[in-house]
Amino acid sequence: MIFELEPIFNNVGAELPVAYTMDWSDVPLNGVFPFKEPVSVRGEFRNRAGIVSVCVRVQFVLDMFCDRCAQPMRQSFDMQVEHVLVRELADERNDELILLESFRMDLDELVSDDIFLSLPTKFLCKDDCSGVCPTCGQNLNDGPCSCKKSVDPRLAGLLQLLEDS
Repeated sequence: MIFELEPIFNNVGAELPVAYTMDWSDVPLNGVFPFKEPVSVRGEFRNRAGIVSVCVRVQFVLDMFCDRCAQPMRQSFDMQVEHVLVRELADERNDELILLESFRMDLDELVSDDIFLSLPTKFLCKDDCSGVCPTCGQNLNDGPCSCKKSVDPRLAGLLQLLEDS
């Protein structure tokens, strides 16, 4: 959603409320479309003592598959997105500030960048997920499988020592 921010930049103490949802049902992530429900964005743009910032709360749910056991899972996210907005930069290397070329800002782009940067690299149904047996494919969260565990031939001598003692 595009916001016109000239009144915020020109008036100390000004605020502009933000409240909308984004439909991301067609946005892929790791080969699936996990955004079954809309992404909620609520917050405000504000000018405090001449410093313009955007502070929004983003809430969404992902319907994914566990990266270890491949079971369907649902994970809720509730994150705070806060950035300082400027019209010009004194130091071009400052990544902390968001430079606006005009007084218009597409908040969707900023929020989506923050969402994708904050997502975990692995999605797990639980922290101690055991995954699946590489031989028979049984979900090890449901219990051990009956497969004989293969031993690396380079470590067979050590295994023999452990069994003898």
